[in-house]
Amino acid sequence: MARAGCEARTEELLAAISGKRLLCFGDVMLDRFVHGRVERISPEAPIPVLSIEGEWETPGGGANVARNAAALGAHAELLGVVGEDDAGERLSRLLAENGISADLLVQPGERTTVKTRFLSGGHQLLRVDRDGRDIDLATATRLLALAEKSLGNVDAVVLSDYGKGVLSRELLEQVIARARAAKRFIAVDPRGSDWSRYRGADLLTPNRRELAIAAGQALTDRDAVAPAARRLREVHCVGALLVTLSEQGMLLVTADETTHLPAMAREVADVTGAGDTVIAAVAAAVAAGASLHEAAGLANVAAGIVVSKLGTAIAQPGEIAAASDAHNERHKLVSLPHALERIRRWRLQGQRIGFTNGCFDLLHPGHAGLLAFARAACDRLVVGLNDDASVRRLKGPGRPVQGLASRAAVLGAMTGVDLVLTFSEDTPLPLIEAIRPDLLVKGADYTEQQVVGADFVRSYGGKVQLAPLQPGHSTSATVRRIALAAVS
Repeated sequence: MARAGCEARTEELLAAISGKRLLCFGDVMLDRFVHGRVERISPEAPIPVLSIEGEWETPGGGANVARNAAALGAHAELLGVVGEDDAGERLSRLLAENGISADLLVQPGERTTVKTRFLSGGHQLLRVDRDGRDIDLATATRLLALAEKSLGNVDAVVLSDYGKGVLSRELLEQVIARARAAKRFIAVDPRGSDWSRYRGADLLTPNRRELAIAAGQALTDRDAVAPAARRLREVHCVGALLVTLSEQGMLLVTADETTHLPAMAREVADVTGAGDTVIAAVAAAVAAGASLHEAAGLANVAAGIVVSKLGTAIAQPGEIAAASDAHNERHKLVSLPHALERIRRWRLQGQRIGFTNGCFDLLHPGHAGLLAFARAACDRLVVGLNDDASVRRLKGPGRPVQGLASRAAVLGAMTGVDLVLTFSEDTPLPLIEAIRPDLLVKGADYTEQQVVGADFVRSYGGKVQLAPLQPGHSTSATVRRIALAAVS
């Protein structure tokens, strides 16, 4: 049932993110992509020859964090450093086009960090980096003053440390201290082996490789990730770690628990910038009032979207809502309000809704036949399931043999069942009246006059059908045979 609220909560969070303010501070860069075809090998060396078909540029690093935050509806304030060159000017123009408020200080005589990726057939062939150098003291002082000024107007702070020279230990310590004093949520995308400079942050978002570097050990086995993350969290006095594990999902490590979030099932096209998406989504969601677990779940969905795209990509709110909805479609035990919303969407798609009900204790071939018959006659099948108390009233004190959770899990595993709704009344009439199914199905051991809700369904043009029985199968008979076998 907890999962059933995910859809509504996702939409609620996405709406709440709108207008929240994030300070995105750190290493910014320009991401360039050169795309083409490879049809031959160079005669000069055993390397592919790329025939260029297109080129594009996007904000990268901390600038991509701001871009992702803005795409979610937050107001992103970006603070960073660029060089005295054309790349810095192009990055500034791209940020303005994306509606991002940016203070990019120009350090004279330096160059903007540019990462150029050469692609063919959706795969990277080569990446060429042009890095800047450490910022000078004057620039660091100006950055700190700008950050301190922004802290009074933002809801969360994201620090993007790509090791490009902006976030020195001294600057990090001062920004984190001032953000903590202002009671702002602080998320850091870390780099390097020394995480002591992130002391006091609320969240670090390393990937597996970054965690391994900081831990000083190989973490090829997923079982080794959690202990390393817990140790680093404690040693460096940070609130939590959200470790991204590519196809293995994410691991959220807090002071109280460790939670694994499975990867969203999507085809991976390019992982470029996925970490930026994660930290932007987490910070924006926390700023909007989400718990860290809820924020990590939203970030997990967003990351699944961006890795399915080519290049440095973003996840739009509509995409996240749709992906979350598709994911939750696989969860069948839901509350009535969420069932009604899902049924409404099915009807808009022209699908016929069927309904049947029962105790479904010790599922047997008779049950399977009923469900198969019902599903064949409609597009979506909703099953009403008696809770344990109503089963006892109907069947006696020794029933059900299996509790509600077990019976619901078995029903949910049936491919023909689309939703499972529990009810505590002796009959499913309140469910039927709420759902208004197009088709009501019961077993042929009933007559149509005996089927609860039949008159109501027929009153608005719905149909009632009786499923053929499969003789020799009943839960009561099975229970009696088990009891006799136990005695003998």
